Amino acid sequence: MKPLKYLQGYPPDILRQIQAIADQGKLGRWLTSKYPDRHDIQSDKSLYQYVDGYKQRYVRNASSLSKVYYDNKQNPITGTLGTNTFVSRVQGGKLKANNEIRIATLFRDAPEAFLRMIVVHELAHLKEKEHNKAFYQLCCHMEPDYHQLEFDMRLWLNWRDQQA
Repeated sequence: MKPLKYLQGYPPDILRQIQAIADQGKLGRWLTSKYPDRHDIQSDKSLYQYVDGYKQRYVRNASSLSKVYYDNKQNPITGTLGTNTFVSRVQGGKLKANNEIRIATLFRDAPEAFLRMIVVHELAHLKEKEHNKAFYQLCCHMEPDYHQLEFDMRLWLNWRDQQA
């Protein structure tokens, strides 16, 4: 069976357990039973509305979003599932700031919980640029199951690769 490349850095005992489940062909069934429903957020417009709803609820005072869209250049193989880009430009005598969130297109077909986890992660970057304690506290404030969802999403990515 293929190595669990999206779980690098996890303890060896966890990796052995997950590898055994994957080798038995049970990983997909487990993920499907835990996350049975796909979401209907398929367009960039609906994604923007989804993200903006979370932003208004949790990080209202953060800078506004100019764009939110699915990006087929975001790829887990290159290490990006989503990005938050902040660009400042001088236009005339004013400083204009654009803030964009890009989500990997593969999350169109993911369970809603995994999309939510990526959205929470990218919104947390509006307040905290680094992956530090305050960043993860904000992620857990917006999504109490953040760490479990991140782990399960990594399992899903591995299972998806094994299907290809």
